[in-house]
Amino acid sequence: MKRALVTGASGGIGAAIARLLAPTHEVWLGGRTIPDDLPGRPWPLDLRDFDAFEERTAEIGDLDVLVHSAAMSDLGPVATTSLQTWRDTFELNVFAVAELTRVLLPKLRAAKGHVVLINSGAGIRINATWGSYGASKFALRAYADALRAEEPDLRVTSVFPGRTATEMQRKVRALEGGEYEPENYLKPETVARAVLNAINTTDDGHQTEVVIRQRATAV
Repeated sequence: MKRALVTGASGGIGAAIARLLAPTHEVWLGGRTIPDDLPGRPWPLDLRDFDAFEERTAEIGDLDVLVHSAAMSDLGPVATTSLQTWRDTFELNVFAVAELTRVLLPKLRAAKGHVVLINSGAGIRINATWGSYGASKFALRAYADALRAEEPDLRVTSVFPGRTATEMQRKVRALEGGEYEPENYLKPETVARAVLNAINTTDDGHQTEVVIRQRATAV
């Protein structure tokens, strides 16, 4: 059975991806608190503890799929966004991704594996108050493009979901001063199915980017 590591598996899109991968992969679940009913092997790790990556990834063995789903967002005008917010956002959304991938590259190369990066619509277009988060997602897209160009034996897929019904989205809506309306957003499972489709693409194909948006509300 193939093996996959999913970060951000505590909930939302990461947990949905882990559930869909479980029938065909041994799934390692990266996250602080993993739901009891989530199939797979919990792999708790502070993704900002870069010095622990070498030792902790040695536990995993071979690796076919790496899904980066962990992220943070802290909205606010650039005029009032603190330097610490910029640092925290880039540390988790970009630096942790780059370092964890670097450490796992020998395993991924050996498997001719697949790296999936859950990006955001903010990685394509930034709105007001989304500066630090959007900048980190633009950087994540550039990182994926560089990794794809430098590692031709790997498949590297950037996924750009629209608003998705997750706890992060609930917090985002509170920061925006709006209502959390999950019925108008993508389901995490919908994004997860798009990810699974990219992973299951036959060997002659490579889905480099997947953009998925919620449908307009029917009138």
